[in-house]
Amino acid sequence: MPSRGWGTLRARPKTTSIFRSEVMSLVQLYIPSDVARFTVSQLGEMGLVEFRDLNAEVSAFQRSFVSDVRRFDEIERKLRYLRLQIERSDVDVYDFLDEDFAGRSRGPRDIDEMEERISAHESRVLKLTAAYKSLQLKHLELVENKHVLEEVSSLFSEITGRQQQQQPSVARGGSNRYDTAPLLGRTDTSSRRSIGSMDAARAGDALGFDVEAGPAIGHDINVGFITGVISRDRISTLERVLWRSLRGNMFLNYVDIEEPIHDPKQDGAVYKSAFIVFAHGESLRDRATKIAESLGATLYHVDSSAERRQEELIDTMSRIDDLHQILENNSVARVNELTSVSEQITTWFTVVRKEKAIYHTLNLCNYDANRNCLIAEGWCASNDIAAVQSALHIATEDAGSNVPTVLQELRTTKEPPTFIRTNKFTEGFQNIVDAYGVPKAGEVNPGLFTCITFPFLFALMFGDLGHGFLMTICAALLCFYERKLAWLAKDESMRMFYSGRYIVLLMGIFSMYTGFLYNDIFSRAMGIFSSGWAWPTDSGGEGVTVEATKLGHTYAIGIDPAWHHASNSLLFTNSYKMKMSIVLGVIHMTLGICLQVPNALHFKKRINILHVFVPQIIFLFSIFGYLVFTILFKWSTDWYARDASGELTHVSPPSLLNMLIYMFLSPGNVNASERMFRGQAVLQTFLLLIALVCVPWMLLVKPLILRREHRKIISEGYGRISTHVRVSAEDDSMGGAVVLTEQEEMEEDDFDFADIMINQSIHTIEFCLNSISNTASYLRLWALSLAHAQLSEVLWTMTFLPTLKMTGAIQPIAIMCGFSVWFTLTFGILIGMEGLSAFLHALRLHWVEFNNKFYDGTGVKFEPFSFKALLDQAEE
Repeated sequence: MPSRGWGTLRARPKTTSIFRSEVMSLVQLYIPSDVARFTVSQLGEMGLVEFRDLNAEVSAFQRSFVSDVRRFDEIERKLRYLRLQIERSDVDVYDFLDEDFAGRSRGPRDIDEMEERISAHESRVLKLTAAYKSLQLKHLELVENKHVLEEVSSLFSEITGRQQQQQPSVARGGSNRYDTAPLLGRTDTSSRRSIGSMDAARAGDALGFDVEAGPAIGHDINVGFITGVISRDRISTLERVLWRSLRGNMFLNYVDIEEPIHDPKQDGAVYKSAFIVFAHGESLRDRATKIAESLGATLYHVDSSAERRQEELIDTMSRIDDLHQILENNSVARVNELTSVSEQITTWFTVVRKEKAIYHTLNLCNYDANRNCLIAEGWCASNDIAAVQSALHIATEDAGSNVPTVLQELRTTKEPPTFIRTNKFTEGFQNIVDAYGVPKAGEVNPGLFTCITFPFLFALMFGDLGHGFLMTICAALLCFYERKLAWLAKDESMRMFYSGRYIVLLMGIFSMYTGFLYNDIFSRAMGIFSSGWAWPTDSGGEGVTVEATKLGHTYAIGIDPAWHHASNSLLFTNSYKMKMSIVLGVIHMTLGICLQVPNALHFKKRINILHVFVPQIIFLFSIFGYLVFTILFKWSTDWYARDASGELTHVSPPSLLNMLIYMFLSPGNVNASERMFRGQAVLQTFLLLIALVCVPWMLLVKPLILRREHRKIISEGYGRISTHVRVSAEDDSMGGAVVLTEQEEMEEDDFDFADIMINQSIHTIEFCLNSISNTASYLRLWALSLAHAQLSEVLWTMTFLPTLKMTGAIQPIAIMCGFSVWFTLTFGILIGMEGLSAFLHALRLHWVEFNNKFYDGTGVKFEPFSFKALLDQAEE
C-alpha cells in the first residue's frame, strides 16, 4: 500500500503564470457511499475542486442529506447560544484550535461524542440561566416590595402625625375643619409628591380617617388604596390618566427610588418610583388597578397595620439577603460551566461548519443506487489532478475502505471558470482587475501588466520624493509585520489598506522615482547634480526680474532645480507634463491594442489580427502616433539655435494643438510659421487618408469574411457539429481508474449577419471616438500632478516656512508648532486625500482607457470548495 505522502512526490506538469488563467478540467468522481464524507472532507481541506450542482431541479428540502444539514444547523444554533451566554457573562474565550481534531477527517463516533458534549453543556447552561432569571425576577419583586413598604410606612406615619395634631381643634368646638380641608392634605417635599385631594373621595360626615384603625373605619368611609412600583418615566402618564379617568376622585402620592433597580426583563438597570393611590369605592380602585397595570406598573399588597408592615419588611430584608447569596452561587456555577465551554468552542465551531459544508456538498451529488456510490462533477486545474488523486487515496485510507474513488476527466466544450494563481503580492492587483470583470478562460489577464502600470500611473500624479517615502515606510511596516497586524483584515475600515499593502508599497516606491525625476521633495528642489543654468550674482534688488544664463551642459537626471526658483516655472512644468501625459497615454493604449494578438492566437481567431488589430493600430498611429512623434521632435530640436551669422535656424516653436486641429480642418496645408520639417503637409495628408481607410476596413471586412465562411460551411453540409467519445484507461497506481472522456456538445446554427454587423459597427464607432477621448483622458496625469505640486507648495509656504523666518526666543516653539501642523496636513491631505484621488484616477485609466482595448472580462471566477475560505467568510 502506498504511503500517505505519495501524492506530494508528483510535481505539476507545467509552470503557471498570471498571464492567462489555468487550464481547467471537468472531472467526474464515482465515490463509494462509505467514503463519501472522508473524500469530500479531504477535498475541502485542499480546496482544489469546484463542485457542480447535479440536482439543480431538486428542491433543497428533497435532497439526500438534508437531515444531516439540519442536524448540524441545530448544533450550530446551540453553539451560538453558548457563545452568546459567554459574551454576556464576560468570560474570556480561548482562541485555541485543536488541529488534531479539526484538521482531520472525523468519523461518525467523533461527531456523536461532540454533539453529546455540546448538548450536555447547553442543557446545564439552560437550567442555570433559567434558574438565574427566575431568581432575578424574585429578587426584583422583593426589592420593589421593600421600597413600597418603606415608602408607604413613611407616608402613613406622616398622615397619622397630622391627624393627631388636628384632633384637639375639633374637640375645642367651632366648625369642623374636615369639611373644608383635605383629609390627607397635599405634601410637597423634596422626595415625595402628591396629586389630588381626599375631599372628593370622602363619604358621609365621618369625623376622621385613621389609617391605623383597621377595617372598621375603612369600612365606614369605604376609602382604600393600592400600592406599587412603576418606571420613573411613566409616573407622569399615570398621574394624568388616573386624574382624568377617576375625575379627580383620587389621591396619588409617589416617591422616586434613588438607586436604579436591575430589571431582568429589560436586561439593565431601570429607575423606578413607588406610588400609592387612595380612591373611594371598590369600582374606582379596580379601575385604578387596571390603569396602573396597563402602564407596566407592578402592584403589591401592603397591610394597613403598622406592626404587620414592620414584620413584613423585616422578613423581606431577610429573604433578599438569602436570595442574594443564592444568586452569587448560581452565577459562579454558570461562569465555571461557560469557562469549560470557552476552551473548546472555537474548535467546535470549526468542526460543525466543516461538517455542514460537507453535507451541503454531498447534496450536489447524484446517488447511484445500483453501484451504491455518489457521482460528483466539478472543475479543477489540470495541474492539480495529481493532487486530487492523492487526496482521494488518503480519504480511502482514512475510511478504512478497499474500494477506491474513481476519477475521470471530461473533455468538454463548456466554458470553464477562471482560475488565476496569485500570491500575497499579486492578489491585490488581481482584485483590481476582478472588480472590473473576471477574465474569460484563456483570455489575457490585465493583472500581470497592472502590477507595474498601475503604481507607475499613480506615481505620475503623486510624484514627490518625500511623500512617496512616507507612503513607502507605512506600507513597508504593514508588509513586514503582516502576521502581527493580520487583525486589521477583520476591521471593515482597515481591511482595504491591509489587503492592498503591496499595492501601496509599489505606489510609494514609484512615487519616489517620479519625485526624483520631478526634482520634488516636499515641494522643495534637490541640487544633486550640477545645474545647467546660472543666476547672475547681482540680483538687482527686490522686485527686479533677472534672467538665468544657460551653461554648456544639462542637468544629469530629471528637471533642473533652477526651474523651481523661476517665475516661469509653471509654464515650463505645464508644457512638460502635458506632453509627457500624451506620450505615456498613447504607449499605454498601444499596449492594450497589441494584447489583442495573443488573445486572437489563443482562441484561434486570426481574422481578429488582420482585420481588427491591424486597422486599429494603424488608425491610432496615423493620428496620435504622429502626435507623439511631433512631441519628441519638438523636444529634441533647439528652436533658438543660431547659425554662424547669428540668425535663428528655426522659426518659433509651433503649437502642436493647432497643428493637430488644422490637420483635420485644412489637410495638406501647413502655415510656414508652424512648419516643423520639410514634407510635413504631405505626410499629414497621407496619414489622414490612411486613418480614413481604416474605418471601413474595421467596419466591413470582418463581417463579410465571416459571412463567406459561414456560407461555405453550410454549402458543404457542416451545419451541426457531431459528438464523439473517446475513453481510455490510464495508470491505476492510485488504486482507481482515471478515465479520459472527450465530449463535444451539439451546437445550433446561430449565425446572424445582422447581429454581427451591428456589433461591429458599435465597436468601430466606439474605437474611433474613444481614441480621441481616451487620449485626452490621460491629461489627468498632468492635471493631478500639477495640483499635487501646487498644494504641497502652499502647505509649505503657509504653515512651516514662516516659522523658519522668525527670530527670538519664540522661534523653537513656533518651529515645533509649525512642523506639527505641516506634517499633520501633509499626511491627512496630501498623502490621504490626494493619494486616494490619484488612486481612483489611475483605476479609471486602467478600467476605461486600457482594458476596453482588448479585455472582455465576462468570465466566472473559480471558487473551489475550501474549508479555509468558508471559515474566513464566517469570521467576517
